[in-house]
Amino acid sequence: MAVRAAVLPAVGSPLEITGIDLPDPGPGQIRVRLAAAGVCHSDLSLSNGTMRVPVPAVLGHEGAGTVVAVGEGVGHVAPGDGVVLNWAPSCGACHACSLGEIWLCANALNGAADVYARTTEGTDLHPGLNVAAFAEETVVSAACVLPVPDGIPLTDAALLGCAVLTGYGAVHHSARVRQGETVAVFGVGGVGLAALQAARIAGASKIVAVDVSAEKEELARAAGATDYVLASENTAREIRALTGKQGVDVAVECAGRAVSIRTAWDSTRRGGRTTVVGIGGKDQQVTFNALEIFHWGRTLTGCVYGNSDPAVDLPVLAEHVRAGRLDLSALVTERISLDGIPAAFENMLAGKGGRALVVF
Repeated sequence: MAVRAAVLPAVGSPLEITGIDLPDPGPGQIRVRLAAAGVCHSDLSLSNGTMRVPVPAVLGHEGAGTVVAVGEGVGHVAPGDGVVLNWAPSCGACHACSLGEIWLCANALNGAADVYARTTEGTDLHPGLNVAAFAEETVVSAACVLPVPDGIPLTDAALLGCAVLTGYGAVHHSARVRQGETVAVFGVGGVGLAALQAARIAGASKIVAVDVSAEKEELARAAGATDYVLASENTAREIRALTGKQGVDVAVECAGRAVSIRTAWDSTRRGGRTTVVGIGGKDQQVTFNALEIFHWGRTLTGCVYGNSDPAVDLPVLAEHVRAGRLDLSALVTERISLDGIPAAFENMLAGKGGRALVVF
């Protein structure tokens, strides 16, 4: 059956909106009709080669939809069920999984090398980050779907699959923000906006948002920022001035750039914690000297997928949504059609917006 999808023909090439041929689901597979998909900066990282995946590929990893058909052996969902796509399913058997660190699963992205569909001309296609959500329909492994929590519309649920899990997890699982602590979030995209809300939920006393764009201040304050700092060479100094010259307890870096990682580190107090969520390229080199590492006593950590377990965290996030503590609509700056994805990529390159949501 032919459906429309956004295809990356080669690394560095523009996305092409075209028809693809999807097979019926095989054993252990599920076919999903997408309701919505978020346009995440990670998709841009795939398209420009920062993160390597086999191409040609259908991108998109943050989505939700309705089960259309299931293959043999699938029992946890049925046709008609609403599901959230999980782009990084854990294998349960590797060393990381045995330690309970399923977000570091060594086999999570094995499915990205599979051929899951073909162009109408017969060219093999790979499923981006396992789930190929930039398409009207997709076929995924049963491990890549989770039931949508009760009371969450499918279009909102799409954002739970990456931006919210990552931003919330960075604050709650990686940085472990405590009541009354001060927090700075660098980068006010979809993940940054989720991190700001998560810091508010955690009870942070001061939440400083930092971005290169003055236009994002309103978005940041709506998400929970108490202060807004326009990124410059004086950013760390401004943040210390806002915190009694101490620096924040926690900095969450969501941009993946060397300068913002270094500034996030410089903005934390002595003994503070910096969590890096943003995905940067190999050319983004961050330098520290040995004396400052000793003297400042700060902690610098990476954070993959919010250090989250989607099966455990989705119900928690859903409860925050139902209680009004987490506003998923605040993450969406524009709703677009499938044809609008290439333009949304251009906006991300220009540093605009929080999250474009593709609504099918």
